[in-house]
Amino acid sequence: MPHVVVNSPEQVKVVVDGREVEARVGELVLTAVLRDKEIPHVCYHSELMGPIQSCDTCMVEVNGELVRACGHKVAAGMTIVTESKRATSARAEAFDVILGNHMLYCTVCDNNNENCTVHNTAVAMKVEHQEHPFKPKPYDVDMSNPFYRYDPSQCILCGRCVQACQTVQVNETLTIGWELDQPRVLWDGGMQIGGSSCVSCGHCITVCPCNALMEKSMLGEAGYLTSLPAKALDKMIDVIKAIEPELGYGAVMEVSQTEAKMREERIKQTKTVCTYCGVGCSYDVWTKDRKILKIEPAHGDANAISTCVKGKFGWDYVNHKDRLQKPLIREGNGFREASWEEALTLVAKKLGEAKEQHGPDSIGVIVSSKATNEDGYLMQKLARAVIGTNNVDNCSRYCQSPATMGLFRTVGYGGDSGSIEDIAASKLVLVIGSNTTESHPVLATRVKRAHKLHGQRLVVADPREHEIAERADIHFRPKPGTDLVWLCAMSKYMFDQGYEKKAFLAQWVNGIDAFRASLEPFTMEFAAATCELPMATLIEVAEEIAKADTMCVLWAMGITQHVMGSDSSTAISNLLLVTGNYMRPGCGAYPLRGHNNVQGAGDIGAMPNNYPGYQPVTDAAVREKFEAAWGTKLPPEKGMDNHQMVDAIYSGKMKAMYLAGEDMNSADSNANHVAGGFELLDFFVVQDIFFTETCRYADVVLPASPALEKDGTFTSTERRIQRLYQALPELGESRADWKITQDIANRMGAGWSYTHPSEMMAEMAALTPLYAGVSYERLEGYKTLQWPVAPDGTDQPILYLERFNFPDGKAKLHPLTYRTPMESPDAEFDLFLNNGRLLEHFHEGNMTHRVAGIQEETPERFLEVSPELAEERDIESGRWVRVTSRYGSLKIKVLVTARVQGKQVYLPLLSQEGPVNVLTGSHTDDATDTPAFKETAVKMLVLPERGSNPLKALNFRYSGKPTPQTGVEVERKWKRADYRMPGSAKLVQIQGMTAH
Repeated sequence: MPHVVVNSPEQVKVVVDGREVEARVGELVLTAVLRDKEIPHVCYHSELMGPIQSCDTCMVEVNGELVRACGHKVAAGMTIVTESKRATSARAEAFDVILGNHMLYCTVCDNNNENCTVHNTAVAMKVEHQEHPFKPKPYDVDMSNPFYRYDPSQCILCGRCVQACQTVQVNETLTIGWELDQPRVLWDGGMQIGGSSCVSCGHCITVCPCNALMEKSMLGEAGYLTSLPAKALDKMIDVIKAIEPELGYGAVMEVSQTEAKMREERIKQTKTVCTYCGVGCSYDVWTKDRKILKIEPAHGDANAISTCVKGKFGWDYVNHKDRLQKPLIREGNGFREASWEEALTLVAKKLGEAKEQHGPDSIGVIVSSKATNEDGYLMQKLARAVIGTNNVDNCSRYCQSPATMGLFRTVGYGGDSGSIEDIAASKLVLVIGSNTTESHPVLATRVKRAHKLHGQRLVVADPREHEIAERADIHFRPKPGTDLVWLCAMSKYMFDQGYEKKAFLAQWVNGIDAFRASLEPFTMEFAAATCELPMATLIEVAEEIAKADTMCVLWAMGITQHVMGSDSSTAISNLLLVTGNYMRPGCGAYPLRGHNNVQGAGDIGAMPNNYPGYQPVTDAAVREKFEAAWGTKLPPEKGMDNHQMVDAIYSGKMKAMYLAGEDMNSADSNANHVAGGFELLDFFVVQDIFFTETCRYADVVLPASPALEKDGTFTSTERRIQRLYQALPELGESRADWKITQDIANRMGAGWSYTHPSEMMAEMAALTPLYAGVSYERLEGYKTLQWPVAPDGTDQPILYLERFNFPDGKAKLHPLTYRTPMESPDAEFDLFLNNGRLLEHFHEGNMTHRVAGIQEETPERFLEVSPELAEERDIESGRWVRVTSRYGSLKIKVLVTARVQGKQVYLPLLSQEGPVNVLTGSHTDDATDTPAFKETAVKMLVLPERGSNPLKALNFRYSGKPTPQTGVEVERKWKRADYRMPGSAKLVQIQGMTAH
């Protein structure tokens, strides 16, 4: 296994160049040295990556022995010498070999932005000449990936990219062909990126210490001279190489450093937070005018160097020609452009008329879970303080509300128990109903890494065999809609076998006796029969849970989007309580939030029953507090959620709606029913960055701005509040959501005067105990806070360390009963329809369909069909079929794959051919009205048309074959006949094996 750094808390003194330095036992010598001074180190990147030991540029003497500082651990009494002639000569030798593999043409290189490790090391070491002449490798530049390229001749073979792929991302695509005559990086053991298992996560580019791996968006853009034609650049490079022998690299480097400084004048680096899933990755976005050059992760608490294809490359939509840039007003069957004055006046007039004629509860407000906390705070304030209704909701109703309900019932907070760090540190991770590697890819990397490197056990319950299921120690497939049964059976098994944590339960949990009594029906026999699982599998899983020192449970829409979504989520928390897996690090409940700000949308009060911070609207004392702050009387009754709003349109109670950033027609269940409701509204205003399916039904469409064009905060799945900064000006006449909402409010008499989102956060913090200590100053740059945040700014990365969030400080076991799904396959509708995300696309694809590289890799949707069903129906990949439910119909191509089995089919959420929601019904979870998207029966008609395979050869699913290995396997390099450790003998440039 690759070297894993384990730092002891034990502090010791070591001597570095004659000075005493504090260090920790077991940490790398390089880490201890760097705490005191800088020394060269090219292949070592960070503690997350660990030591690679391939470049030899960090050679030092330890107790008189020449060693690699990145491969040696600190021990008490150690003497380290970095500046001896032996050590400095060895480092110089090692770096000279690197220069033999890399041509220094920094001034005309797009990577000359003061973050090229090779350039910076050459400057730091004052390199003037090189002994080993540069020799290009006999390989072409690989341009086959839509997003990045690999130049083998510039590759220094440091192995950073391989280490990142094998041990951080754990996609296991990259290796180095050490046994080749001319070693190079390989993709799936071959020499082309395109068609390999590469998922374009971007880890390799982020850690590359030079320009060998680079974003295509940087090429010809970053430098002042790099946009010149290739022939002109080649001539300039020739000039540089010609003057080097006489003038030395010093003069050349002075020019390149001057040019790098000049780049700072036109290349802006702005910290932002990803606008896709709920993991909360943060990074710098590099922009030149409106062009997005690249995404540079390094400092994010949630992600460090990690990104996924969407976060790293999925930003083309921001500048897409489809962006809404002017307000639109319906005219007949179409729309005309209008001024902001006309559009806002009309919106205020129509909402005011609806309020006057039909009462404030005739109006509904839908807040976007992709907008900022501040955007959402103003929208819910508009609903309550200006319109006078609690009819306000957000899209967590479609996915996450049941998980929140389950946690509120049992432990008192509706959020993750801890951090991603806790998931990575847990001894057992149980994943239920989550395609984690595709829906929350960066979080999944931490699970895959812990499983591969640290012996973490992984158990997955899911009807489909996606990547996280393939990696699991145990993967089992419960019958859809029966998860509550096996979860309750697990809790009963713990009591029956004496595995329950008796002391924990006695001290910290209420309702034990009633809960135990409620478990009587949930025998292992009943679970095996109901869930259609082998008894032995259930017992094996139960024993894994019982023996694990710590357990985290991760779940997503495979649990929540059922009629028993809240109860199944409750069953998860019950099991965690029975096994004592709260109140400690590495434990707890982790509902994986779908959108970037689903957690935040709930936190800031975008729901019909709560003010910000989950303070009930029905609590008179809470209501009086908000009335005093907002200067108006507030409605005392709970409002309608978005599901109820649609029904209220049909009943005539709902007359007008204000919706921002939610393609509700493609997101809510039973799309035909939703669209029919929108057609009945007296007035409908939609605020978005694109003209979505929902916009088709609007009377007014207002052009909003995406995250890169505004300041604000997002709150991630781990309750982490993070700032984002405006990187680009608002496009055309588009405006940030909060600005639009304030204009509407003021036209309705509000008198608001906010000038910056920080003022909204300050107001919310003053009214919300959960956010009491949150401020923009405390969130400056990459600083983050995980709620609840005390007034002094102290946050809680791990919940419940001292008490549960109930008056007596104790958790509650919640008794449950099972009922069958509302809809199951029958003789006519004989197939079970599953649905969910694809890694490269996000939900219906309003953003990702507008990213050229993603469209190149995955241009069309498909219906996954099992090999056995394909054989039964005599169909193959590319055959067109018509899928029909009780509610609608879609025509789509088939993809035959073993990821699904039997008569279960899987349809990604992309909606080019019509949303999945056309097929799903209106039945919902009783407690939250979350639609049961995962309870849909369909039939499939095979059509005569045959098309091409919907999966393109470029797509990683098509023929990718990962090549797992334990890191870089640098020992294979050391075994080459042309390798010598610097300082031990004359170092020889790696060359053809034929010369051995």
